[in-house]
Amino acid sequence: MYTVTELARLTGLTPRTLRYYDTIGLLRPQRNSGNDYRLYGPAEVDRLQQILLFRDMGLPLEEIGNLLDAPGFDRASALREHLERLRERRREVDALIRAVQNTLRTTEGGTAMNDQEKFEGMKRQAIAENESAYGRELREKHGEDAMDRYDQRLLGMTRQEWEQMQKDETAYKAALLQAVAAGDPAGEHAKEAVRLHAAWLAHYWPKGAVTPEAHAAVAEMYTQDRRFTDYYEQLAPGCAAFFAKAVAACYQA
Repeated sequence: MYTVTELARLTGLTPRTLRYYDTIGLLRPQRNSGNDYRLYGPAEVDRLQQILLFRDMGLPLEEIGNLLDAPGFDRASALREHLERLRERRREVDALIRAVQNTLRTTEGGTAMNDQEKFEGMKRQAIAENESAYGRELREKHGEDAMDRYDQRLLGMTRQEWEQMQKDETAYKAALLQAVAAGDPAGEHAKEAVRLHAAWLAHYWPKGAVTPEAHAAVAEMYTQDRRFTDYYEQLAPGCAAFFAKAVAACYQA
């Protein structure tokens, strides 16, 4: 039997994480009748092992709980499905490696890459950077399928679509800076920044997915995830919080 502290030390999790899993019903410990301590036996340790496995696969915690508690849950089938996804990611990484190798050969005086090869390399590099910076959190929050659709959408972009995406990104940031300087989250500059940001998101998201609710949720995430907050703070102090207010105000109007 393990206490919270002992199991945390064994798994590398924090006691706070284990208590959170208890709170949401994902991992219920046994209780010591004498002092109500959380205690984890073999069954709980086995379940935690499965939780960590599926979490590393990028599944949201709610989905993990549903899977583990579902009658007739087929763990082997779930693993096979994830294995195929890992192989697909490996193929994407291999393609990115080839693109970098080609670029390196060009830099060192070897065979020149054509424009299409350079463009494909740029797209795969963008995917790899996004996966490295935010992949685990986004997959846990939105699921494997959503992130896979994002990757495929980016890979399928034409050069014209790619250039328009970059223009929209530059435009919304410029409008956002103007809005922050004006200081009114419900003002015209703010509304334009929100409109341009929605257009930029639409390059990544499926058609019709940028709803007012989804857009507001993304803007709110910018204030809750430190990495996003820091990114927008580089544009202007208080930018993330201002933008979240601007998106909310735009859709309330």
